[in-house]
Amino acid sequence: MPEDNIYIYGRKPVEEALQSRPEKIEKIFVKDSLYSSFHKIKELASFNRIPVVKVPHQKLFDLVGKVNDQGIVALFSVIEYLDFFDWVVEVDLETKPCLFLLDGTEDPHNFGAILRTAAAAGIDGIIVPKHGQAPVNATVHKTSAGTAGRIPIIRVNNISQALTDLKSAGFWITALEADGEHTIWSMDYNRPLVFVIGNEGKGISAPTLKKCDITLSIPMTNQVESLNASVSAALIAYEWKRNKLS
Repeated sequence: MPEDNIYIYGRKPVEEALQSRPEKIEKIFVKDSLYSSFHKIKELASFNRIPVVKVPHQKLFDLVGKVNDQGIVALFSVIEYLDFFDWVVEVDLETKPCLFLLDGTEDPHNFGAILRTAAAAGIDGIIVPKHGQAPVNATVHKTSAGTAGRIPIIRVNNISQALTDLKSAGFWITALEADGEHTIWSMDYNRPLVFVIGNEGKGISAPTLKKCDITLSIPMTNQVESLNASVSAALIAYEWKRNKLS
């Protein structure tokens, strides 16, 4: 079991964790032949929007080893996620803060690389969705070179609502798009900003894109259509930093 992952197992421990610390649970794994027997746990998980997946018992063994798992294992967060409203009420807009918003980064290597770049460039925080997003697991920690705990990670249930609230707070929402209306070199960075980074395969979802105020492209030659999500994040982070320092 990777040392950066925390698992709990057994019906009662998982149920108690769902009742007392649901925000810490990333995912619940249930033995496929026992799936129908965990009614209360599935109700609590559904209420807290925690995914429950059916797996063969070998998967549970791979996660926690030879223990009395009772057919259920839960993955705990290895870091503390921040509540969106707790963070936004404390932010000082006079400092022209900058955030990344990840619209479903599924590859933990990309996520870790983005965390590392954000920490190095001085990005003020990263917003991630509760679903469709790679958890902060051992791979993320390793790829981020240990920087995962050095930058605020704010987790939200609904990206669209979070963007609406960020606009109300005074942020400009900026999407990185191949056919953006401006380039990263012509952008006015002197304002509170949110840079939206799309999913590795699907890019930025249509509902998220509709919420964006500005679309930015990264100039490219040699018929290259797009860059890796973490590379795009690095380029925009350091263009923002260069403008801020100057």
